[in-house]
Amino acid sequence: MKDAQYEKVCYRTDQREENVRLKNLKTGEIGYSVGCTKAGTTIQIRLENGDRDTWLREDCLELNGE
Repeated sequence: MKDAQYEKVCYRTDQREENVRLKNLKTGEIGYSVGCTKAGTTIQIRLENGDRDTWLREDCLELNGE
């Protein structure tokens, strides 16, 4: 995920309190954003099974309406 996309996802997550649907390109897992780090390198994720994880932003792809 590039800088501009990361910033959009983080804005929607942190300011609008939306949970953006994301896919981890390395693992294939699907999850929803719950927060972003100030360093700008990771996104906190709620997995579909309810567990929490942290993904590197370069491993993330936003899923639109899938």
